[in-house]
Amino acid sequence: MACLIAPIQRKKEAKRKTLATAWTAKILTLYPDMFPGPLGASVTGRALTEGVWTCDAVDIRNYAHDKHKSVDDAPAGGGAGMVMRADVLAEAIDDQWDPAASVPLICLSPRGEPLRQSLVREFAEGPGIVALCGRFEGIDQRLFEARPIREVSVGDYVLSGGEIAAMVLLDASVRLLAGVLGAEESLWEESFDTGLLEYPHYTKPALWQGRAIPDVLMSGHHGKIAAWRKQQAEDATRARRPDLWERYENLNNDLKKENEP
Repeated sequence: MACLIAPIQRKKEAKRKTLATAWTAKILTLYPDMFPGPLGASVTGRALTEGVWTCDAVDIRNYAHDKHKSVDDAPAGGGAGMVMRADVLAEAIDDQWDPAASVPLICLSPRGEPLRQSLVREFAEGPGIVALCGRFEGIDQRLFEARPIREVSVGDYVLSGGEIAAMVLLDASVRLLAGVLGAEESLWEESFDTGLLEYPHYTKPALWQGRAIPDVLMSGHHGKIAAWRKQQAEDATRARRPDLWERYENLNNDLKKENEP
């Protein structure tokens, strides 16, 4: 019996340790029922169940001042729509975010800095995030002046609110956490981690509708396969994302200059 109990004890202790050091995601939102949503499925959902990360959705309306739970008002100066109030949001932030904890305070916003893989990795390497999800026409600018909020954009388009954008950020970050993906070495071959789009992939059957897997991938020659994949990634990036290709070339040129005698 003792032999059976010991592994169980060790497993429980390991679980407690994981929970104590979990990557924490706190989302300030008007729609807490949207979370974890799709993040509760697949690899992110399994990691959530195992305590690798936590997801705490906080209802901003809990910090409203009136019986109607108002969080917005008409824009100063006139105009369409409504604007989220700085005083309500500030109370939510001050109650849920600890500036001494080194957890970034983020607002999902179309005017924020682009969410690139390097930024995702920065978030994943930290203790977690606190994400504010905007709604309506936007947020009173005074909130950004009064609190150290980092605005982040998931793309050059407008969503109904910041919740879906927050899910994008969380999914991208959580999958980088240790133990979430089985083959973690594959993370370093993905699009954007090298500055290039990813090379094309193939699998069985070897011949499908008259289309064969490229011979080099069936050769077993690892050096040739690596060179082929790199060339494919460069060709795809040059053709599809000239902005990424320019940045990639500039980075390589800078590295060459640094290594020159």
